Amino acid sequence: MDVFQAMRMFTKVVELESFSRAAQQMGISATAASRQVADLEARLRTRLLQRTTRRIYLTDQGRSYYERCTRILKDVEEAELAISSAAENPRGVLRINAPLSFGLHHLAAPFHEYMTRYPDVKLEVSLTDTIVDLVEAGHDLALRITREVKTTLIARQLAPVRLVTCASPAYLKRRGMPHTPDDLRLHECLHHIDDSQPGSWEFKGPTGSVRVPIQGTLSTNNGDLLREAALAGRGIIREPTFLVGEDLRQGRLVTLLPDYPLTPLHLYAVYPSRRYLPSTVRTLINLLVEHFSRPLTWDAWMRGP
Repeated sequence: MDVFQAMRMFTKVVELESFSRAAQQMGISATAASRQVADLEARLRTRLLQRTTRRIYLTDQGRSYYERCTRILKDVEEAELAISSAAENPRGVLRINAPLSFGLHHLAAPFHEYMTRYPDVKLEVSLTDTIVDLVEAGHDLALRITREVKTTLIARQLAPVRLVTCASPAYLKRRGMPHTPDDLRLHECLHHIDDSQPGSWEFKGPTGSVRVPIQGTLSTNNGDLLREAALAGRGIIREPTFLVGEDLRQGRLVTLLPDYPLTPLHLYAVYPSRRYLPSTVRTLINLLVEHFSRPLTWDAWMRGP
């Protein structure tokens, strides 16, 4: 009995909810398909499927086994693809979508390194903070900064993205230091117009989540503009350290409310499918993993002088 073949047949039957359709896709008879699943059940000494004249149902054990089979078969497929494409020389056009500010500040170096390693690849990079459909937009790969990635996409986590509340020393000298989130009611808070709740900020406090109303004379959809306003002493901002880390290290900005941290985000490389992953995408992801596994330059302020 070929266990992997039987696992493939079992998962195909579950996905298509039909022995006959699964058998047709696998190029065998319905009888042979049924026999493979029956042999698998006999090997496991448990029933995986309940069959009626109209439908096929997974048992509890079958559902658990199906989830494990899916992961195992995907791992095997990826291993085979990695071996079969190992000798490929990546070439062609690689279309990438990435966030605007992050791309401007932190993607030139890894992209330069990639083009040096793979001179036969042409990069087409679209920088925008708008979340686009990768397939519809024709992108091969996207970089996303978020807490969660859509389950329809394959995601590779690259780096943590820390958020800080901060202001310039000049602003704090003029308006005073806030010690609790509630103190922000008396301050000029510069914020993103695309925040989920733009009239308030949320913090993690010692006793749980805290949300406070804010007000300010500047709101925008761009973090670079907020950073410049904060450096000019216009108010308090909440921004990722990849934008303000060097300012914190140089003392141009000061972190606030250390007892009320912000929930971090993560940088992900996302792509539509594992299936037949192009060598251009695979090699760029590997390089980005290598690049961002080094100490993050924008968090050098946390490590001290």
